[in-house]
Amino acid sequence: MNVDDLEGAAGNARQAFVGQGFLAAGYSLGKAQSANFPAEGPIKVLVGVSAPGQNWSEQRGQGVINFLEEYKTTSGREITWEKIDSGTDLAITSDRVGAYLAANPDTKAYFDTGFWHAGVARVLADRGDAPGKVLLGGFDLVPEAVEQMKNGYIQVEVDQQPYMQGFMPVMEVYLAKTVGLSPADIDTGQGIVTPTDADAIMELSAKGLR
Repeated sequence: MNVDDLEGAAGNARQAFVGQGFLAAGYSLGKAQSANFPAEGPIKVLVGVSAPGQNWSEQRGQGVINFLEEYKTTSGREITWEKIDSGTDLAITSDRVGAYLAANPDTKAYFDTGFWHAGVARVLADRGDAPGKVLLGGFDLVPEAVEQMKNGYIQVEVDQQPYMQGFMPVMEVYLAKTVGLSPADIDTGQGIVTPTDADAIMELSAKGLR
C-alpha cells in the first residue's frame, strides 16, 4: 500500500498494490493548475522534488513535467520549468523555495510533490504577496495545506485517499482468505481538490477519513 516497489510485483512478494498512480497524479495536478495560469505572457514554473531518488516523489514530479511538455506543445505558450530538491520539512522547503522565488520573481507557479508547499504559502503571506501571485499545488490533505487553500494561497491539491489505501488492503486479505478472491491492484486515484472543497475536507480530516 501507499508506495509500490520500484520493480512492482517483480520486486517483492506482494500480491497487489493499493495506492496512487504517481505519474498520472502528477499529470492531473499540472493539468488542473494550468486552468489558473496567467492568460498572457511567459510562464515560469518550479517543480519541487521533495525526496530525490524516491519513487513517489520522482514520479509525481515527472508527471507534472509530462503535462508541462504537452501543454507547451498544444498551447503554443512560452513556458519553462526547473526542478529543485525542495526537502521534506516545512521549514526547509520554505527556505529553499522562498530563496528561489526571491531570486526568480517572474516565477508563476510552484508544484510540490508532497504537502510542503504549505510552508511556501506562509512565506508568500509573510512577504505580503497576494494569493495567486505564485500559484501553488501539491499533494495530501493535511490541515495546514487545506487551511492555506482557504486562505487562497494553494489553488489545487491532489488527494491520494489514504483511508482507502488502509482499508482496501485489509478487505482484499479478508476476501482472499474467506472466499478465495485474488487480490487486485487498486489505483486510489488523483482526486483533485480546490478551495471550494476545503470546509468539507476539514470536517472529514478531523474524523480521520480524509
